[in-house]
Amino acid sequence: MAKIVTFGELMLRLSPPGYTRLFQTNLLEATFGGGEANVAVALANLGEDAAFVTKLPDNAVGQGAVSELRSFGVDVTKIVRGGSRMGVYYCEKGASQRSSTVLYDRAASAIAEAKKSDFDWDRILEGCKWFHITGITPALSEGMADISEDACKAAKAYGATVSCDLNFRKKLWSSQRAGQVMSRLMQYTDICVANEEDAEKVFGISAASTDIEGGKLDHEGYIEVARQLTERFGFKKVAITLRGSISASDNNWAAMLYGGGKAVFSKQYPVHIVDRVGGGDSFCSGLIYSLINGDDDRKAIEFATALSCLKHSIEGDFCRIGLQEVEGLLASGGSGRIQR
Repeated sequence: MAKIVTFGELMLRLSPPGYTRLFQTNLLEATFGGGEANVAVALANLGEDAAFVTKLPDNAVGQGAVSELRSFGVDVTKIVRGGSRMGVYYCEKGASQRSSTVLYDRAASAIAEAKKSDFDWDRILEGCKWFHITGITPALSEGMADISEDACKAAKAYGATVSCDLNFRKKLWSSQRAGQVMSRLMQYTDICVANEEDAEKVFGISAASTDIEGGKLDHEGYIEVARQLTERFGFKKVAITLRGSISASDNNWAAMLYGGGKAVFSKQYPVHIVDRVGGGDSFCSGLIYSLINGDDDRKAIEFATALSCLKHSIEGDFCRIGLQEVEGLLASGGSGRIQR
């Protein structure tokens, strides 16, 4: 059975080619993506035994998604079939000072209307060592909030490490509702992952002396955020990605891992972005991979940051990066020289 299990929504992604505007052309490229599915794919590409759990309609679109995941080596045997439709999102990639935009069409999706009886957690979690979820999944519906809590509770009871990426989405729910629901999930969470805004939007904890839009990130402020999160919820570790936004095309990318009262910061990478969607998911994948294989915090945060740095160069949600490429970046420092 799968060593790592992720649970959430997989959507159909429709995007205009390259950096064109939505409907600037009569073409839309169809791919698949979703936070927890992205994590499973990235882990499978690193050689890990990963399963993805969701509910998908029993039609050609749902089957196309299952087949795509299977092609990466993801265990899809726990996916439930049923429901009327698959969620869709439209992604328009930004450039320079024009921001990327996402438009959701995911109401009444199969997973949003799922029932508790759809998921047999005793069967799903058999042999599981690590369970991963994001804050997107409980935001889909009242029912999914309860199912997400059941999943985390069951994983904790099985002795699995539970990681949660807060992943606040203002288009899905309010900060107040997110704080209420996510507080319930946090009691079962060992590893919390957040970005520069999540902790503030969900739990009202913000980093001092930080200007996200101007690319100014204060290390001491983020240590304080991690400390407060740990004190409130008892996390073993808190990881925070540090994105200094210069423009839609160029960011500075780094991360911090806090545990046992100590923080370690990764190298900062200047990133020229091809596609930033899935960057945070690939970070989670790298962190899970490194920690489940026994790496210390320093190695784990460097590996996770390097993997997610590379993902920014890949079109689409999925991180198509292998272990040797990450190790190559860590060794080279990011020169980008051709590999022959």
